[in-house]
Amino acid sequence: MAEHRETAAAVPATASASASAQTSPSASTSASAATALARELRAAVRGEVDFGAAARALMTMDASNYRRVPVGVVAPHDAADVAATLAVCREHGVPVLPRGAGTSIAGQATGVGVVLDLTRHLRSIVSVDPAARTAVVQPGVVLDDLRTAVRPHGLTFGPDPSTHSRCTLGGMIGNNSCGSHSVAWGTTADNVHALSVTTYGGEAARLGRGWDGLPDPLRAGLRDLTDRNLALLRTGFPAGLPRLISGYALGALLPEAGVDLARAFCGSEGTLGVVTEATVRLVEAPPARALAILGYADESAAAEAAAGLLPYGPLTVEGMAEDLVRGGHDLPRGGAWLFVETGGETPAGARAAASAILRAADALDGAVVDDPAGQRALWRVREDAAGTATRMPDGSEAWPGWEDCAVPPARLGAYLRDFRALLADHGLRGTPYGHFGDGCIHVRIDFDLLSEDGVRRFRRFSEEVASLVVAHGGSLSGEHGDGLARAELLPKMYGDELVGLFGRFKDVWDPAGGMNPGVLARPARLDENLRFAVLPRERVEVAFGYPHDGPGGGDFSAAVRRCVGVAKCRVGGPGAEPSSGPGVMCPSFRATGDEQHSTRGRARLLHEMLAGEVVTDGWRSTEVRDALDLCLSCKGCRSDCPVGVDMATYKAEFLHHHYAGRLRPAAHYAMGRLPQWLRLAAPFARVLNAAARVRPLADLAKRLGGIAPERTIPTLAPETFGRWLRRHMKDRTEVFATGRTAVLWPDTFTEHLSPSVGRAAVRVMEAAGVGIVPPPQGGRVCCGLTYVSTGQLDRARTVMRRTLDLMEPLLDAGLPVVVLEPSCAAALTTDLPELLGDDPRAARLAASVRTFAQALEECAPNWRPPRLDRRVVGQTHCHQHAVLGDEADRRLRERAGLTGELSGGCCGLAGNFGFERGHYEVSVACAEDQLLPSVRAAEKAGARPGDRSGQGTEILADGFSCRTQLEQLGGHRSRHLAEVLAEGLAEEGLEEEGLEEAQILEEGPEHRRE
Repeated sequence: MAEHRETAAAVPATASASASAQTSPSASTSASAATALARELRAAVRGEVDFGAAARALMTMDASNYRRVPVGVVAPHDAADVAATLAVCREHGVPVLPRGAGTSIAGQATGVGVVLDLTRHLRSIVSVDPAARTAVVQPGVVLDDLRTAVRPHGLTFGPDPSTHSRCTLGGMIGNNSCGSHSVAWGTTADNVHALSVTTYGGEAARLGRGWDGLPDPLRAGLRDLTDRNLALLRTGFPAGLPRLISGYALGALLPEAGVDLARAFCGSEGTLGVVTEATVRLVEAPPARALAILGYADESAAAEAAAGLLPYGPLTVEGMAEDLVRGGHDLPRGGAWLFVETGGETPAGARAAASAILRAADALDGAVVDDPAGQRALWRVREDAAGTATRMPDGSEAWPGWEDCAVPPARLGAYLRDFRALLADHGLRGTPYGHFGDGCIHVRIDFDLLSEDGVRRFRRFSEEVASLVVAHGGSLSGEHGDGLARAELLPKMYGDELVGLFGRFKDVWDPAGGMNPGVLARPARLDENLRFAVLPRERVEVAFGYPHDGPGGGDFSAAVRRCVGVAKCRVGGPGAEPSSGPGVMCPSFRATGDEQHSTRGRARLLHEMLAGEVVTDGWRSTEVRDALDLCLSCKGCRSDCPVGVDMATYKAEFLHHHYAGRLRPAAHYAMGRLPQWLRLAAPFARVLNAAARVRPLADLAKRLGGIAPERTIPTLAPETFGRWLRRHMKDRTEVFATGRTAVLWPDTFTEHLSPSVGRAAVRVMEAAGVGIVPPPQGGRVCCGLTYVSTGQLDRARTVMRRTLDLMEPLLDAGLPVVVLEPSCAAALTTDLPELLGDDPRAARLAASVRTFAQALEECAPNWRPPRLDRRVVGQTHCHQHAVLGDEADRRLRERAGLTGELSGGCCGLAGNFGFERGHYEVSVACAEDQLLPSVRAAEKAGARPGDRSGQGTEILADGFSCRTQLEQLGGHRSRHLAEVLAEGLAEEGLEEEGLEEAQILEEGPEHRRE
């Protein structure tokens, strides 16, 4: 495990001065000039203007290998703001980059000038015309928001990249994005009717068919360029390519193409002008869908079969190999699969179409999935591939760069065989996947982009694979654009003459060269501006072990590099619809809509902290501290992020260094050391509870403790759980068989604040015949959670080592450890071994941890719980979702007759977070995202919490924070699953029956209720 210094360790500065010079804004804009520019922009626009270090750091990267540092960021309110920004930047000679969600994979969403953040305000759906099947949208509209808006009309927008939950229409237009359904509905360019555009020179244009929407100089220049080069435009582009995305679409200017200016603008990657409004075409969405899953020996065999399925009219023909499907999915036999979606007016019609494809396909094996939930689960595997592919099965890193080249579909199998051979020649590995029906391949490759030799090999491979693609009649980009990754190689595909015409086309639109320079026309070299060049080469000294990051673990830079920018954490935002499915990430972004409060944004700031160029204070950085302040440490990103970014751990690491040797916030002393204060307070619980009811005293305590004034101080238990348990077990003499005994962990919350949960768990476990062993000096064991969450890692390790000393005899006995509080169970499972990697007992204790449901399933597999026959509502604890899993809980609820689904998301209290001063509004917003609406909806439907008639709905919340939030924000009574089951046992009067059976039959009898 990597150790840390006792004093605040300085983060190494940039690794390469030359790399820094490539991207530094000072290369083009001095500090004084930037200040003047910012001042004039603030005077000219209504939207936000931010030239601070944090704002710039957040925009240095997209989802590619590249990094360019902007001068500042403007979030325009409207088209007038866009024009004003361009005017000011033009006067100062500063470039402009329009940016959507920043999920581009070729580097075109990075820039050195002013970034226009079009996602903040320009996100309105202006109108929908169902009869004409069109919609008018602003560029910052998220694709899924548009699809949701038009769904009631039976319509959708056809192109659907895997980032559909966060990518914007403006970004899709800029890249000419495609997605899985392009075999049916084409690319974005195929679905754009008209565009309103403002050029860097300040000209407003309306682009559609014909020349009429252009201002005179622009129209004259484009007509002249077209008329002079008709032969080249007619012969210079490869034919038969459904995914011809590379370069400018100049063929759309030909008379026989109808002079489609909107189509010619699509795919221009922000180099020609700024889209301020778009009229897009909509398509009919099939009422029902089914998915044929076809198994093949390998991806080449799947690729060769894909083109033969197109005559059946599928909606998708997607390919994946087994490298990316890592367990948990019951797929047909094979080493690679085609996902072929079909549509129909009815579920039977969709299934029939999928069955026809299954019969026609020459596959090793196959199946049809028509269950919507099953289809969603499989599509999530495909959509997460851009992230999961960045980690090879052995944990090593892989990167984009040759992410989306395309060849004619009939040549895809041959191309893949040649591509695999080329990888082997260079000693590289990668797993191709993607849009096999369109001949478009995605792949992440294990390039070494950290060393000079590795970068040289990256360049040689890029040059050779470009030649390979061209030899197969393909396009260097089949979806994501050329950007910084491939534009330099366009002469291999088009020749110098046509590429020269690309440059002249840009000059007509942008004679000053102010729109996103270095992309497409006169591009930068593909091995410049790599985002890894600025990271420190030596390891950063840290406290956590980071066992899966870097060779041998312990590499904080490798941990931060996990974030590749696919931005799954940027789903939703204030006012957005509750997210579908059980996901958690990222509650603070959903509450604020601010990039710095997304997992990606925080990872970007940590990257820049390590680089030391924009964020210059290392561990003392206020920019990083402020961004992490609203991180709830929910750990949702640990499971929901495709590459497993664990921002809760990074936050704890940062706070540990940031406050080393310094005064901490009051909340760190009050709530961060909660276990010790509660132990001291226990004998005086009644007196302290009475004092907390006196308003002036409570206000004073909250002020001193850094607690939000809106919060109510929780009530202390007059009798701790541990004291009750000792009394309860005083005269117990039962002997339980091996495998039917467990340690019951007295976490701080159960011990001092909600002992009813512990008492209920004891009753249920005894009824199930499970023997209970309390830890020695039970009140002294502690998982260290509150110390970890506040970054007091030295104290956390001291507490954890003491716990291991106390638990060692029970660990030697091999007993499972039942932890009722999910956050404490997660801390023991993850934080303990990652902080004490040098102590083998830590891994043993982590492996022994069980949730309440897991323990019952393991120790009493044949026990039948009371039949409750109620619906449940509430929330799966975010730490349980992220770390522990809830499969055992689902099975236990099903056996007990508790039906219904628990919501995802985070309750917003999240331990100390929601109690801290300054966090209350965000805490409430998180609760209002999913949890509170689901509870209110259940109550409105007639639920009566606590109703014993069997007709009401039970509010379940296993976490103390979740129960507290529900109570304080809405007066909702919620309970731990153990409490609900214990009550059911009491109603049936069966506790003693179960216990007596267990005493007689020690070897695990089946307990029957006669």
